Amino acid sequence: MLYNVYCDETCHLENDGINVMVLGAVWCPQSKLKEVNQRIKEIKARNNVSPTMELKWTKISPGKLDLYKDLVNYYFDDDDLHFRALIIPDKSKLDHQRFNQTHDEWYYKMYFDMLKVIFHPMDRFEVYIDIKDSNSYHKAQKLREVCSNSMYDFSKSIIQRLQPIRSEEVQIMQLTDILIGAIAYENRLFPEGFKKSSAKQEIISLIKKRSGYTMKKKTLLREDKLNLFRWDARGINE
Repeated sequence: MLYNVYCDETCHLENDGINVMVLGAVWCPQSKLKEVNQRIKEIKARNNVSPTMELKWTKISPGKLDLYKDLVNYYFDDDDLHFRALIIPDKSKLDHQRFNQTHDEWYYKMYFDMLKVIFHPMDRFEVYIDIKDSNSYHKAQKLREVCSNSMYDFSKSIIQRLQPIRSEEVQIMQLTDILIGAIAYENRLFPEGFKKSSAKQEIISLIKKRSGYTMKKKTLLREDKLNLFRWDARGINE
């Protein structure tokens, strides 16, 4: 089977003042991709939104709440769609010097830890990451090398492609942004007195209800609808 995997990240900078970091991916059989993208466009049309409008976690508001609820419900209703995320709950505990690594080197290790459960040696994968900056192409090639070598796939036959794309141009990528955004929001430590978004809280409640998970703890390894892995800097996987 050939799968398309759409990856994104949030709060990934080392010193951004935010405790949590999340890496995540939505994947589906490539043969189903056209159908998935069309369904997302239909959800937008039903909610009077242009099909070219990019849906993002940061854009969730009371006025667009039904749109985002429809999207989340569609994700959970479609058996061809799957999601996995890796949660780093407290970046302040990172000690790269102790492990003789840079933040970038650690970042690629985390990306592989997030992806390795998705990959299977009998299947083939095309992996896409969201373009962040001019360094995205180099990052993609490095990530493919790290992932392939970690699986002893030196011919790079399992991961057939790994390239950056613009999330606003690919409907399914917008699902990844919303799901990792919700997980990061739920695991984030906000300053005292911070007023949380009621609309975002409703989306989080819907994800919890549909998945049956708190979004703060790891799930079973074989869970493929909302597969969560919680990484701890001390080497304890929670």
